[in-house]
Amino acid sequence: MSEPRVEFPPVEEQIARLTRGTVDVVTPDELRRKLDGSRRAGRPLVVKVGFDPTAPDLHLGHTVLLRKMRQFQDLGHRVVFVIGDFTGMIGDPTGRSATRPALSTEEILANAETYRRQCGKILRPETEVRFNREWLGPLGADGLVRLAARYTVARMLERNDFKKRFHAGQPIAVHEFLYPLAQAYDSVALVADVELGGTDQLFNLNVGRDVMPGYGLEPQVVLTTPLLEGTDGVDKMSKSLGNYVGIDEPAREIFGKLMSIADDLMWRYYELVTDVSAESLRSMRELVEGGQLHPMRVKEGLALRVVADFHGEPAARAALEEFTRVFQAREAPDEVAEHTFALDRGKAFLPRLLSDAGLAASRSEAERLLRQGAVSIDGARLEPGTLELAAAAGDVRLVRVGKRRFARIRFA
Repeated sequence: MSEPRVEFPPVEEQIARLTRGTVDVVTPDELRRKLDGSRRAGRPLVVKVGFDPTAPDLHLGHTVLLRKMRQFQDLGHRVVFVIGDFTGMIGDPTGRSATRPALSTEEILANAETYRRQCGKILRPETEVRFNREWLGPLGADGLVRLAARYTVARMLERNDFKKRFHAGQPIAVHEFLYPLAQAYDSVALVADVELGGTDQLFNLNVGRDVMPGYGLEPQVVLTTPLLEGTDGVDKMSKSLGNYVGIDEPAREIFGKLMSIADDLMWRYYELVTDVSAESLRSMRELVEGGQLHPMRVKEGLALRVVADFHGEPAARAALEEFTRVFQAREAPDEVAEHTFALDRGKAFLPRLLSDAGLAASRSEAERLLRQGAVSIDGARLEPGTLELAAAAGDVRLVRVGKRRFARIRFA
């Protein structure tokens, strides 16, 4: 039984929507031709995107790509979310100055399950989720050798990170060359029309284009999306750098993190993680630059939109109300974690207290925060460099670090 015919919008309308916010389109003419053929045949394009489950959570940086996937879905195309349970064991060498440690099967499967659940916050429920071990496992040694024969070492060394490591005399493990080839074979197995990825994936995506004709397939079109800067406005958003906004974090945490970004950065976030039109953004910027609109109100609008996307409108409104009360009225949030801390001769060593209460990632970070004067007790800011606090057993103190971290400490 043949699949039902799909009615698609005009090609130029699709192109305008799908290329908005992209960096690379390889090639525009091929994309137009594929979309035209799809519309004439009433057949959706197969759009492939791969995610290696190397960390347990998706963050806002991932959603730039997920939102582009959703745009293809909304236009009627078939999106395949590929979880790299096989390629994740190799480890993507992109941007690495050393060989990436391989994850265990257990880690990969646990992370993959989290990805599957979290991607549903943006993608349609009918999204096809596939694990690339399904076809890369049966490929076997014979198939892998035939795949490797379709690419040269010289081409691999054109890749910037490999080239830098080679000239610096740093090791490149042979299995790292297999990563882009395995990712390319995903496109072969799925007969992909289009592959999406971040700009750092351009080399890998183009390997797919190069390999597909050897299997009798038309090369896929490649679209890349920008890499979202983290909340520090400097590095790419990354959980390991601590500059991330996790899409599964509590609503108030997402809201607070977005309110902490620089005013200049909020425009970038609006562009990449919301549906606000370019015209509306221009209008808002003009009002801010003209002094008719406060940047804080614009940033609140950003935080409301993002929180609503992942937690719903009521949670977004509640997060705004709590932010206003806590950070503008200087009150504590409704829910504050309580910790018991043992005194030593009537004193508490603050670096250990902050670390044990989860207010600092380590004692060294706690000492840095104390030197900066970023710690308050019961609303009173400690003098910079204070390391000890006098207290008595039974005392309860509200400790605040920075603007958003609170803990209630009960001394014993």
